[in-house]
Amino acid sequence: MPEAFQPESLRQRLRPLAAAELDSQVLGYQSYYGLDLRDRYPGLESRLGVFECAGYRIAAQYWRPPLAQGSLLLLHGYYDHMGLYRHVIEWAVGLGLAVLACDLPGHGLSGGEAASIGDFGEYQAVLAGLLEQADALGLPQPWHLCGQSTGGAILLDYLLTGAPRPELGRTLLLAPLVRPRAWAWSKLSYQLLKPFVGSIPRRFSDNSNDPEFLAFLRERDPLQPRTLPTAWVGALARWIPRIEAAPASAQGLLVVQGDADETVDWRHNLRVLEDKFERIDCLLLSGARHHLANESETLRQRYFQFLGERLL
Repeated sequence: MPEAFQPESLRQRLRPLAAAELDSQVLGYQSYYGLDLRDRYPGLESRLGVFECAGYRIAAQYWRPPLAQGSLLLLHGYYDHMGLYRHVIEWAVGLGLAVLACDLPGHGLSGGEAASIGDFGEYQAVLAGLLEQADALGLPQPWHLCGQSTGGAILLDYLLTGAPRPELGRTLLLAPLVRPRAWAWSKLSYQLLKPFVGSIPRRFSDNSNDPEFLAFLRERDPLQPRTLPTAWVGALARWIPRIEAAPASAQGLLVVQGDADETVDWRHNLRVLEDKFERIDCLLLSGARHHLANESETLRQRYFQFLGERLL
């Protein structure tokens, strides 16, 4: 693993995405997370920069292979950031897709209070900003959407309550969040704690079958938040009943869900998706845990094959 980069120094140096260039700090960041794919894909264009949205300075980056035949817009999960999605990014680039991703507010290299949000509506503003960046960059269509966990929740919200754009292709959801596991207990804990504390210490879980990934999160990732803000839990508590009451959509979904996922209430969540969407093609992945973007290589290849067969 290369020497760690300096997150705060890099944040301050980032320029608007459309004008961004690769410098030594950007290359150091990409090298640290395995995101510099240019040696493996000759002619690949890559940038890391920022855009302003909803009062936040949002970090974003993209990879564009020559003769790309479409694009994948990628949203990460809670506590995550773009740097953890190298497997998904390289898979998509290998299919001939450009990839555009961003760090959500309070995550990675983006601005905002660590791992917090005032309202899930702010995530919709960020997604709208990311779509505007895809326009500005002239990314090839169709624009497929992909979200892991909370990223999947943001895409569900967009499809059910927004006005999906005609440029969009398929929507890929990896372990999508509707309700977390043991949600009734989590809500009770939130109600008891919110008058007294703004956050509680984060508890890391074994959410992947890849031990190297789990060790990296705990010990070597400088962008990992270490607290759970009660504000984020409150925003989730307000979002869940709204999304569960949303009218149904004629949109279709590609869904991958692990049956060993102990982070989200996946059985309930799949029932909600089946009720809300006209067409769902779902792979229930035996033995897979929650962080599908960083599951074991065998499990990743199984769902990449499933998605690739249906995407192109």
